[in-house]
Amino acid sequence: MTFQLGHYKETESREKKNQSQHRLQKKSKSEMAMKRVATSAIGALASSPGSSALIRPLHASPGSKKIVGVFYKANEYASMNPNFVGCVEGALGIRDWLTSQGHEYIVTDDKEGPHSELEKHIPDLHVLISTPFHPAYVTAERIKKAKNLQLLLTAGIGSDHIDLNAAAAAGLTVAEVTGSNVVSVAEDELMRILILVRNFLPGYHQAVTGDWNVAGIAYRAYDLEGKTVGTVGAGRIGKLLLQRLKPFNCNLLYHDRLKMDPELENQIGAKFEEDLDKMLPKCDIIVINMPLTDKTRGMFDKEKISKLKKGVLIVNNARGAIMDTQAVADACSSGHIAGYSGDVWYPQPAPKDHPWRYMPNHAMTPHISGTTIDAQLRYAAGVKDMLERYFKGEEFPQQHYIVKEGKLASQYQ
Repeated sequence: MTFQLGHYKETESREKKNQSQHRLQKKSKSEMAMKRVATSAIGALASSPGSSALIRPLHASPGSKKIVGVFYKANEYASMNPNFVGCVEGALGIRDWLTSQGHEYIVTDDKEGPHSELEKHIPDLHVLISTPFHPAYVTAERIKKAKNLQLLLTAGIGSDHIDLNAAAAAGLTVAEVTGSNVVSVAEDELMRILILVRNFLPGYHQAVTGDWNVAGIAYRAYDLEGKTVGTVGAGRIGKLLLQRLKPFNCNLLYHDRLKMDPELENQIGAKFEEDLDKMLPKCDIIVINMPLTDKTRGMFDKEKISKLKKGVLIVNNARGAIMDTQAVADACSSGHIAGYSGDVWYPQPAPKDHPWRYMPNHAMTPHISGTTIDAQLRYAAGVKDMLERYFKGEEFPQQHYIVKEGKLASQYQ
């Protein structure tokens, strides 16, 4: 029941009026007390780690948004392909679309240090888009400074350049375009396996330097057929790699937290290895296909590498920080690792004195496997789709979430 002053008949007795006023005063005091309690409770919840969604909304509030994209510069290559959208100049192909809706879109490659272009926009940006190929490292300190930040998007796959625990505690949404470049990376991994197995690079160097020494190549060139290949991680990329390896008649092994569907496992002809330490010594070739998490960071250290077969080949397109940098370089120098190839380093871009640049028998490249033109078009479309949903307050496809409502996706836990 509610009471409203001024709606009583003039003939009502003074006693009834006094009683009504007393009830109203009592109710008003009660409501004020309840409001104080509720406000206090909300404040307490907002400051607790488990209730971060109360700090920052999952989706956009009305009005113009400031969106910052961090990509690599293409310079003279930008104009060579109209579908080259993953660079600063291409800006994911969404500049006109965003500005036509009244949003501010700033794109830069300058991301490091207190005086960088990115740092200048941290305090008032709403959305930050980055890629694994030229990552904007989003630290807990940056998250603390970014008072308006609501959404962190990865144009591609792999959001470990973000402090995910800090993002979860701050109530941010982190999402990536799951599946956008899995084919690109799996194909690249297969290429790297063949480059290492066939000892391709010394032959290429001979060709460009004018040499001709077949023995210098052939003494360590092998067939892929009959070799044991193990993937550490068999998610989307790992499964695609195993499927592509099947025609080579390899012995295929995989280690993962989840066993794949028996029918798919039978089709591929891969064997599940629950114990990683037992799988590793069996492998002639090891491919890293797991995400970088607190558990996997530095996993392949000196001790783990010592368990590998002498003369093992390693391909790592996952994340550089999964490996102990110096331990890999030392093992390549000693010959324990006969060849190492990948496109991921830590940090990125890799400094000029990074030891992997100078270790023997490597086939390293900059981070390129997941940024083919085909992949760029897929992850650009995915980013646009999520931004559209963000502006409308709609949910993203569930598989795109890395952090949602204070919780990390299972692969990062």
